[in-house]
Amino acid sequence: MAGVTISQGVRANLISLQQTANLMSETQNRLATGKKVNSALDNPNSFFTAASLNDRANDLSTLLDDMGQAVQTLKAADEGIKSITTLVEAAKAKANQAAQTSSTTDRAKFASEYNDLLTQIEGIANDSGYKGKNLLAGDSLVVTFNEKTGTDKNTMSISGVSYGDASSGLSLSEAADWTADDDGDTAIETTLTSLTSALTTLRNQASTFGTNLTVVENRQNFTKNMINTLQEGGDKLVNADSNEEGAKLLALQTRQSLASTALSLASQAEQNVLRLF
Repeated sequence: MAGVTISQGVRANLISLQQTANLMSETQNRLATGKKVNSALDNPNSFFTAASLNDRANDLSTLLDDMGQAVQTLKAADEGIKSITTLVEAAKAKANQAAQTSSTTDRAKFASEYNDLLTQIEGIANDSGYKGKNLLAGDSLVVTFNEKTGTDKNTMSISGVSYGDASSGLSLSEAADWTADDDGDTAIETTLTSLTSALTTLRNQASTFGTNLTVVENRQNFTKNMINTLQEGGDKLVNADSNEEGAKLLALQTRQSLASTALSLASQAEQNVLRLF
């Protein structure tokens, strides 16, 4: 079968129409997906660079969740210390009340109340855990700040304390001999000294946990900003400008209309030759 021959004018306009159609398809795809780079075929460098940036952002997002849980664990411990401090202050008040009376009955009453407060101190310490991690019951906490491994890995270790046993963690012992004599006075004075030391220990530990919390929250905010930076950078490499693509589509539609008109005019020229016969 013989091939169909078309004139140079018709062929030129046909090629223009085909190119315009391809460009329109590409522009419409960008508008539909919102991206100017949808695969490595579009732009290998931008595609793989954006993928790398988004992969790191995803890794950091996972760590961000862990940091958030670490913050909650520290806050739980901090709340526990605040409550324990209040109870130790109350226990100190009981010891002072006992020191100011010579009644054996009153001293025995204050001693019983003091011992009850110690029990509550231990109870609060044991109940200050979060998701199975209790910094007031001897557990430690390791917070990871970046996605790297080996020597480049950035972590912070937070050591816990053992306040679940007041006698060992805070050096507080039960009042068993607050009698109305010199021995009782000495025992109460020893207890007051231990309570003052316990308050100092609690305040120092609260300061330590507060510093740890500040560090973790700061890294949490930094990581959030870093994730946004990575995602924004990746988007700039692959995302399309909808305004620009819309303007291109409008221009291509105009070009397509003009090319169709030109093709029609070129065909009419050939038809005029046919009329001569």
